[in-house]
Amino acid sequence: MISRVLKFTKRFRFAMAGIVLVLALGFYFCLPGNLFNEPYSSVLTDRDGQLLQAHISKDGQWRFPITDSLPQKYKQAVLLYEDRHFYKHPGVDVTALVRAFIQNTKAGKIRSGASTIHMQLIRLSRKKSSRNFFRKMVELVLAVRLECRYSKKDILKMYAGHAPFGGNVVGLNAAAWRYFGRNPHQLSWAEVATLAVLPNSPGLIHPGRNRIALKIKRNLLLDKLLMNKLIDAETHRLSKLEDIPQKPIAIPQLAPHLLNSIRSGKIETGQNPEQELKTTINVNIQKRITELLLRHHQRWKGNGIQNAAAMVMEVETGDVLAYVGNVFQPQNPEADSEVDVITAPRSPGSTLKPFLYEAMLNEGSILPKTLIPDVPTQISGYSPQNFDHGYAGAVPASLALSRSLNIPAVRMLQQYRTERFHARLKQLGIHTLTKSPGHYGLSLILGGGENTMWELAGLYASMGRVILRHRIHSNRYDPEDIHPPRMIHKKETSKKLEKLMPAYIFNSGSVYQTLEAMQEVMRPGEEMLWQQFNSAQRIAWKTGTSFGFRDGWAIGVTPLYVVAVWVGNADGEGRPGLIGVETAAPVLFDIFRTLPVSREWFPLPSSEMHKISVCQRSGHRAGEGCKPLDSAWVCKAGLTSTVCPYHQQIHLDASRNYRVQSDCYPVDRMLHPFWFVLPPVMEWYFTSHNPDYKSIPPYAPGCEAGSALHAMEMIYPKKSNRIFIPVQLDGETGKCIFEVAHRQTKARIHWHLDQIFIGSTADFHQMALSPPPGKHQLILTDDAGERLEQRFEVIGH
Repeated sequence: MISRVLKFTKRFRFAMAGIVLVLALGFYFCLPGNLFNEPYSSVLTDRDGQLLQAHISKDGQWRFPITDSLPQKYKQAVLLYEDRHFYKHPGVDVTALVRAFIQNTKAGKIRSGASTIHMQLIRLSRKKSSRNFFRKMVELVLAVRLECRYSKKDILKMYAGHAPFGGNVVGLNAAAWRYFGRNPHQLSWAEVATLAVLPNSPGLIHPGRNRIALKIKRNLLLDKLLMNKLIDAETHRLSKLEDIPQKPIAIPQLAPHLLNSIRSGKIETGQNPEQELKTTINVNIQKRITELLLRHHQRWKGNGIQNAAAMVMEVETGDVLAYVGNVFQPQNPEADSEVDVITAPRSPGSTLKPFLYEAMLNEGSILPKTLIPDVPTQISGYSPQNFDHGYAGAVPASLALSRSLNIPAVRMLQQYRTERFHARLKQLGIHTLTKSPGHYGLSLILGGGENTMWELAGLYASMGRVILRHRIHSNRYDPEDIHPPRMIHKKETSKKLEKLMPAYIFNSGSVYQTLEAMQEVMRPGEEMLWQQFNSAQRIAWKTGTSFGFRDGWAIGVTPLYVVAVWVGNADGEGRPGLIGVETAAPVLFDIFRTLPVSREWFPLPSSEMHKISVCQRSGHRAGEGCKPLDSAWVCKAGLTSTVCPYHQQIHLDASRNYRVQSDCYPVDRMLHPFWFVLPPVMEWYFTSHNPDYKSIPPYAPGCEAGSALHAMEMIYPKKSNRIFIPVQLDGETGKCIFEVAHRQTKARIHWHLDQIFIGSTADFHQMALSPPPGKHQLILTDDAGERLEQRFEVIGH
């Protein structure tokens, strides 16, 4: 008998242990890993937490992501209303349960509930509409389990983030913006009390309906707040005077294009877009730029120009302060205003020219004032033209940049090589040039490729940042200073000097000289008068116009800010007058006027530069015979740049009117000065813009022309050119204009085509010819006996 009892007892213990274990495991695993799997709205805020833009969640709810902190006012109000013993009970308030049971039993119906915040949160997560005794018991168990897993702070945050507030508004954050248009931390006591009572019965009590019932509940809560000394009597009185919101307020629409680009992955943030993204945007600057673009758009749209975009960045950090992807025109669906132009690849026009100029300064192939040819140019069938279709003969490199001359830029790229420039742009972070260098050719420098404003603005900011940080880094370079724009704030960390580099892609000296050249551009409507005012801030800026007048650009840099502006049509339609300097530039300077003025300029990086003597006429490093001289700061690589090739020693007679040689003039009577001599074609165009230029004297009668300095040079066609002569509208074969330059303005040139004399020219040496298809030889001779021979091929009519 005793053994049977012992066996039974043992079995009972095992059974009880098993039951306890099963119950313990059931209790442990009864709560799902994630209480809520609902999608959240994508929410953008500015750097101070002000709402910029939000996108409704996938299930059609305004459900903002859960915030890290709740307003103290809200916590006090909601706990007093819903669960005053929240911090004392373990998920279930036993005292409230007993009280509710007694009250409901006496009344014969449910008059009082005892749900805690925990239980309400469980009910929200389970989405059970009907309620019965069994489900109530399950909620009690899950509420206790919830208490075991999460802290009180997390539980309250989850409740505030998922409580219903009427209609499709879910969560405190969404409700604060939808009903009051403010951040939850900015709400008054009356507004907090309204939101505290609203989830209790959101279907019955809605700000747009049943406003009297909602106001009664709110005021009862305000009374409780006063009784519990959470607010004073004056606050209580004033809070009751506040009205209930009439209806939901529209979510701010301050950065629609930015949010769409983040959601589509065009702008990388490294974060899930279905959460609150605190951006670097300054909401006040964002609003000003948006209004400014709209104001300018009223002037452009009469010319059929529908779209515009602008960015503002901090140079020091690369933070984006304003991002207006397009002029928002909801009333005009054909305007393509939904297109985010900032991330759309467009022809950059001339906006890449500063980076070629900087690269050539960096390697010492040019100095700031080095003369660059500006003459008719044909390179493998490519014939670039300046915007005004004129030629200056030769211009200093810095002036070619500030005046945005196309021919000097193409010649500079030819010297630097397209392959090197393409690779350099890739290294600097330009990823939109997806084709090979040969695909773009020399047109790359004139906008033959495609770039985005996002990349261009980031690159301009990186240039300025390199100068600012160079001195901070003790004259070293941090590779991380060259980076794309930043939309999500990143905390800066100090760099150890041993991890910095003595040189990198950009050189602070060449960047400084590039920015110096860019500030010499004449501002629209000011005609250089800004330089006369000490208060006018210095801005390095560049414009660009794409082929066919499809894109107008303007990008400006100061030590504080980078501003980028694009104007055009998103569908690529060109418009007459769509020129960067006339459309985008005025917007650029209007934007700078709204920003704090930078009184200081970029510091001279003297550690990266040297002062040398340069030829005043050619801008090259001074050589023998260069007079007058100038001194100039140059990069270290500039110390080995080319010595002036244009000052050459010549031999003159005693009158200085003729060149002579030893076989026709006594050597002891010769003069041997150095003379500034340009090649004939450069001289031909240079003379008309520089009246002080003195052509080299002709040879004296009886002296044979030397071979070192030719008097003639072919303008068109160049050597071995292949020419196509089109047929005119009347069916007749057209003619091609052949042109030659001669140093002597009164010289006469005799023309021979394929050994046949075809005529002579004087003063202006041009001749209209229509040679048949095939290879030809053109021979030119002047009265002094100099001969110029040129071969070319006509490939068809």
